[in-house]
Amino acid sequence: MKAAMSGSWWSDAVVYQVYLRSFADGNGDGVGDLDGLRSRLGHLVDLGVDALWLNPCYVSPQRDHGYDIADYLAIDPAYGTTQDLVDLVSQAHAHGLRVLLDLVPNHCSDQHPWFAQALAAPAGSPVRDRFVFRDGRGPDGGLPPNNWGSVFGGPAWTRVSEPDGTGGQWYLHSFDASQPDFNWRDGDVRAYFEDVLRFWFGLGVDGFRIDVAHGLVVAEDLPDLPADGPIGRHPMWDQPEVHEIYRSWRRLAEEYRSHPKYFIGEIWVDGTERLAPYLAPDELHQAFCFDLLVQPWDATRLRSAIESGLATAQAVGTSAAWTLNNHDVHRVVTRYGQVQDLSEPDPQDLLGSARRTGPVDLARGAARARAAAALLLALPGSVYLYQGEELGLPEVFDLPDEARQDPIWVRSAGAELGRDGCRVPLPWSADAPALGFSAPVAAPPWLPVPDWFADYAVDRQTGAPDSFLTLYRHLVRSRRRVFDADAPVRWLVPPDPAVLAFARGDGVCLVNVGGRAVALPPELDRAVVARSGADAGLPCDSAVWIDAARVPGGLRSVGWDVPSGVGAPARA
Repeated sequence: MKAAMSGSWWSDAVVYQVYLRSFADGNGDGVGDLDGLRSRLGHLVDLGVDALWLNPCYVSPQRDHGYDIADYLAIDPAYGTTQDLVDLVSQAHAHGLRVLLDLVPNHCSDQHPWFAQALAAPAGSPVRDRFVFRDGRGPDGGLPPNNWGSVFGGPAWTRVSEPDGTGGQWYLHSFDASQPDFNWRDGDVRAYFEDVLRFWFGLGVDGFRIDVAHGLVVAEDLPDLPADGPIGRHPMWDQPEVHEIYRSWRRLAEEYRSHPKYFIGEIWVDGTERLAPYLAPDELHQAFCFDLLVQPWDATRLRSAIESGLATAQAVGTSAAWTLNNHDVHRVVTRYGQVQDLSEPDPQDLLGSARRTGPVDLARGAARARAAAALLLALPGSVYLYQGEELGLPEVFDLPDEARQDPIWVRSAGAELGRDGCRVPLPWSADAPALGFSAPVAAPPWLPVPDWFADYAVDRQTGAPDSFLTLYRHLVRSRRRVFDADAPVRWLVPPDPAVLAFARGDGVCLVNVGGRAVALPPELDRAVVARSGADAGLPCDSAVWIDAARVPGGLRSVGWDVPSGVGAPARA
């Protein structure tokens, strides 16, 4: 195995994202839980990942399936108990896996005790200051304080009735009305979340993925958005005061010297200049490189996104964190199987480019997704895989209307499908009820599992030489052996411009993003150590890994230009 990248465990880790309610159901109630995850932990071990990240499993009314938290210091009974989480952490650590939790500091549930106190208190009381309450506009205060819209559709403000029954103030919710935004200028809020961090760190949790990390603080004067023209820095996001919050969290995390803690941010901002401050040495350790996720299957666009992520990481002295899937976007097999939209994503709605509908060529999408996996796992830095990605699962577009639960579907009155289709429970056993998702005697899964998911079941893919699962297991376990983690990316110039090609040390990754097959020189074909497909050479929509040390005379001997490298090791 080649030397690991200088820095901490996360610098070149492969992290598996567990959407808990859809991973495995241990008690047969149709909802995935911690017992189910523990029973299937061997799947992650066999895959070869270094850590797992759990979507929120705290106490919640589940209006947004955990991203509406009513108690940050306890596990929701639907998923188990806090002791079950402690047992999971212990078992994962015994297998060499670290455990990350999701933290949702931008907003809570309207069932949180603090919000109930705020509703019962008069305007201007200290308990209301924990949230963003404002008087409305107009003669009777009947208009929202400004024209901001919710991410989930509709206005970002909801009016409350005061204790005396009269129409009262409005509260801000960047997402659903059941998710009131915290006021991070309030000292109670800051102290509360430091207690939350200490509580879970004390139970052995290794770090947190921070939801909407560019949120938390809004512009104090709550300005209206312009009626037309560019918005610039949106007053609801990416405000300067957010950085002091993360500096205080980093100081707290560094108190745990014997077991270092880690933060990664979900940060949707436009450009390196906006992202870099979050990755200062005294703030977050990493942020997701979402630019790669939203790109079409196009060599120029993919390379540009990779170069941008590497440049940002190098500028701040960290390592990049790559992903192609998560619980908020359509699955990559489906996205790459659609007609590729080469227009630039809307910077105000980057996720929209990854939630398109329309016809899907599943065979083409699957080939591209396999090649994309080889590309992703060859990059320097860490990689986040979303559950089911290793099975090649497509998006489920045809869920019955009555089964859909995503607030995006509800608030848009069905105009947008939302995210349920990427959250369908995993298929484990092709011939078992509910495809093995639940215990033998079980309620129906919380989202219906289509019969055709049987073709993607873990038991059918295990040991099958050409399956997605076999490919992923090989790539994850081989990446550190093939690619020198401390080596920078060196872009290669192959004869065909549709081939995306780079080297790291002796490891070479070639991805054919074009529409025709590319012949490899025999010296390279004999040095292939991994293929995304079954055919020799480099068919269209395929990728190979090559050990250049096995090429007589090196890459230059086959006529390829080898420029200087880019990228840098992570800071310690």
